[in-house]
Amino acid sequence: MQKIFIDGEAGTTGLQIAERLLTRADIELVQIDPGSRKDIGARTEALNSADIAILCLPDDAAREAVALVTNATTRIIDASSAHRVAPGWDYGFPELNGAQRGKLRAANRISNPGCYAIAAVSILHPLVAAGALPSDWPVSVNGLSGYSGGGKALIAAFEDPAAEQATNRANYDYALTLQHKHIPEMKRWSSLEHAPVFLPTVGRYYKGMLVHVPLALWALPGDHSAESIHDIFTSHYRDEPYVQVSPMEDSAHTGELDPESLNDTNELRLHVLRNDKEGQVVVVAQLDNLGKGASGQAVQTLNLLLGVEESTGL
Repeated sequence: MQKIFIDGEAGTTGLQIAERLLTRADIELVQIDPGSRKDIGARTEALNSADIAILCLPDDAAREAVALVTNATTRIIDASSAHRVAPGWDYGFPELNGAQRGKLRAANRISNPGCYAIAAVSILHPLVAAGALPSDWPVSVNGLSGYSGGGKALIAAFEDPAAEQATNRANYDYALTLQHKHIPEMKRWSSLEHAPVFLPTVGRYYKGMLVHVPLALWALPGDHSAESIHDIFTSHYRDEPYVQVSPMEDSAHTGELDPESLNDTNELRLHVLRNDKEGQVVVVAQLDNLGKGASGQAVQTLNLLLGVEESTGL
């Protein structure tokens, strides 16, 4: 039985990870008194006593937590964005390529993907790896997420009855400077030479996400069709239980895509939408931003480190 410590258990992601782990008999959760959660001494002791530490903290606090680990045996899964492109850290997306799962099983430092980023990478990386999308292509990404992705402050803004704007909130774009903390991660793990243009939108609902990547097939080098793009994804994610590709015939008859339909799952589903007349495709990733986009993915990766079935607790 291995010891697991969640540093930042009181946050949105930490609470969901803890919920998935509390009933498991194959691990022992290391917990500290709630009043000592910010005490450096208590955290240092817990971090160093754990076989695996899961960090659910703001970026600076996550960097501090890593520095507090003074032994060579505690393995770390960091759910912040502090180490997603940092040297020496493995990217916690086992479906990235054929070698990634093996790397994660042996890793000591793993960065859990961001919600928007895991969706974008799930689309872009297979296309670049297959040679269908040049690595220097001007990529654009759009996304819609439930407000839980913004953390405690945004949740309060939408849900606090005392907040004047709570009942009047509507969907809105943000990161309007075209700078978002997930962009370096999208670029690195999609093997892009240039940062994608990314514009996210927050919706007036708690959780669930859609991420869109448009492709003008007529502009891409080579001869591409909606079917050939779809085949790249079905080949890349063949036999993957948590990344699924919707059949072309299903996507063709889809009247709408609901960002909340995969909530409370660890599934990420890809849809290839088409306009053959104009030579256009839009690839859409659908997921729970707190599931495959955060806590579910962390538990999946934890299972790899523990050497148990990947689906345990999911």
